[in-house]
Amino acid sequence: MLNFNIEKYLQVTGGAVGLREEIEKVADKVYEKGFKNIFLIGSGGAVATFYPFEYMINSTSTIPAYAEIAAEFVLQNHKQFTKDSLVILSSLSGTTEETVAAAKYCKERGATLIGLTGEYNKPLADTVDFPLVNFAENDFASDSNQLILYLLIFKLMNKNGDFPNYEAFAAQLEVLPEKLIEVKEQFESRAEAFANAYKDEKYHMVVGSGTTFGRAYSYAMCVLEEMQWIKTKSIHAAEFFHGTLELVDEDTSMILLTGEDETRPLMERVERFAEKYTKKLTILDTKDYELDGISEEFRKYLSPIVTSTQLQRLSVHLEDKRDHSLEIRRYYRTVAY
Repeated sequence: MLNFNIEKYLQVTGGAVGLREEIEKVADKVYEKGFKNIFLIGSGGAVATFYPFEYMINSTSTIPAYAEIAAEFVLQNHKQFTKDSLVILSSLSGTTEETVAAAKYCKERGATLIGLTGEYNKPLADTVDFPLVNFAENDFASDSNQLILYLLIFKLMNKNGDFPNYEAFAAQLEVLPEKLIEVKEQFESRAEAFANAYKDEKYHMVVGSGTTFGRAYSYAMCVLEEMQWIKTKSIHAAEFFHGTLELVDEDTSMILLTGEDETRPLMERVERFAEKYTKKLTILDTKDYELDGISEEFRKYLSPIVTSTQLQRLSVHLEDKRDHSLEIRRYYRTVAY
């Protein structure tokens, strides 16, 4: 596969899964202490990664969950946030200004904090009560964070009596990285074909729902816009028919991220519309992949990470065909703003 280091990928994902014992101890401690709700706080791609887990908690558990953008959260005076809240924050570098500020804000108000990050001895790790650290770089950070969150969130739901099959789920997460490599291999030719066909495309719509909407949001903003400078709109499938559909014509590129949770019919409705009105339709459907060894009952929860796996291959091939590095920035962390 183009620009894919399998050893590095397995090291990063293996490191995430390898935190299971530590994660479960943290879950035991915070559950024993007690909390009344969960806040998932981050910026950019980090908060986008939290959106699927907010959906999963709210559709699986009786624990109230709120995914919040860090910079807005510290200004909002959220009335559900108290000293009895459990706060999970994420910043790969551990230095994201808005996320660190949110961590300090929550700490000062007595909440319990868990931090997902790539390094110790950075502001986020130093501020939270429980840092969960797994080194990763931008290419595989999303997979690392998602694997850690699967273990943490589903253990907490298990302890709350909402997810009795946690042990089986956690065991299958250990084999998931190998299955994701198989997804990458199966998708590789499609990713290259997409990049060849759309390397000069000026505008995309990326549509998701349920557990895939966060991926639509982050891919539009953090990859196509930030890393490739392509104008892109992310849209929830349920809202597509309340405005965005009027922009579709036969030359509109639409990328549909179709998962396997309860909201799949929303994506199928958008697909039926798109098939009639655009000639530039791309569908990334998690059902296309066997994921041998993963139980059917768990597949709906894994749609975000399977979708991420496909999108990672699109990014690599777009970078290659467009001759536009995924690392170059004009403004982000380059100029003062």
